[in-house]
Amino acid sequence: LIRTRKKVAAYARVSANTDRLKNSLSNQISYYSKLIQSNLEWEYKGVFSDFAVSGTSIDKREQFNEMIAECEKGNIDIILTKSIQRFARNTVDLLKTVRHLKTLGVEIRFEKENISTFSADGELMLSILASFAQEESKTISENVKWGLRNRMKKGEIGVANKRLIGYIYDEDLRKYVIVEDEVKIIKEMFDMFIDGVSFRNIANILNDKGYRTVRGAKFSMFGVKILVNNEVYAGHTLRQKTYIKDPLKHNKVINYGELPKYFIENTHEAIIDDIAYQKVKAEIKRRKDNASPSYPFTKKIKCGICSKPYTRKVSRTKYGDYAYWFCRAKKIKGITCNSVNYKEMDLYEIVANILEIDKF
Repeated sequence: LIRTRKKVAAYARVSANTDRLKNSLSNQISYYSKLIQSNLEWEYKGVFSDFAVSGTSIDKREQFNEMIAECEKGNIDIILTKSIQRFARNTVDLLKTVRHLKTLGVEIRFEKENISTFSADGELMLSILASFAQEESKTISENVKWGLRNRMKKGEIGVANKRLIGYIYDEDLRKYVIVEDEVKIIKEMFDMFIDGVSFRNIANILNDKGYRTVRGAKFSMFGVKILVNNEVYAGHTLRQKTYIKDPLKHNKVINYGELPKYFIENTHEAIIDDIAYQKVKAEIKRRKDNASPSYPFTKKIKCGICSKPYTRKVSRTKYGDYAYWFCRAKKIKGITCNSVNYKEMDLYEIVANILEIDKF
């Protein structure tokens, strides 16, 4: 009786780009290649490896996903891997993958933990161990962020945007340097803004003159607004405008004050001088004030749950329009607030009762 050989592959991963970890990955690949090929009951199906990729999400791990695709084609029966952490640190991803592979008849063997997903209590043990791995990932992420924030305070960290109109980031000098050919565009843009020209008209004027963005596209009103609000053109840098909200999902969100921001002055040569910069800030404030009509409760109500201010909105129904106030956090993506909304008429009545007057 001829026994069918099991089709066996291995998976290896390291999460940082260092010489030491390069050697570690190379050693893992060599080890598993020899291990599989030395077993006469196994058919070698390769070693899949991801380099300098985090284990908290499977989305960006090309080799991992290629391995899963091979499993789905029926080309792999067993996967060998060093540990749960090397395979996946996100409990949800880990268990989802394990269960998916089990339905395909594919077994995973974790060497360090001595666990097989085909054993009777394998999935229970996996769930427990994976939870520890997930917590460790959160701890590592927090430690990394702590280090980054300390470097931000000292102005030691680089920038995410290496190229914006008027500047290019010099890695050796670790600062922005001016692109002389684009200075004229920036100065014209800021001069028009200070003179009260709308963002839309500024964009149209720049486009009519044949100016283009660093990507070769036409200017838009939204793009102009972002550029005019950027302190970089005054020679300063604002750190931590965004942050990673969930270390497992790696979702980047805008920092609305949840974390400190670090304003560092004179980090590079300015394109607009300080006088122009102050005029820009004053014009930004003027436009913001004009665009936001004031109501009796504007800036008067703060959410008791998240401390965000309440904002006004008019709702249109078949019975007529009515105004109500709600926590601004409900408009912010990635933030959940369970605060109560208040009808404006109810607020008027509450204030009137407090002030002991007939009508507010």
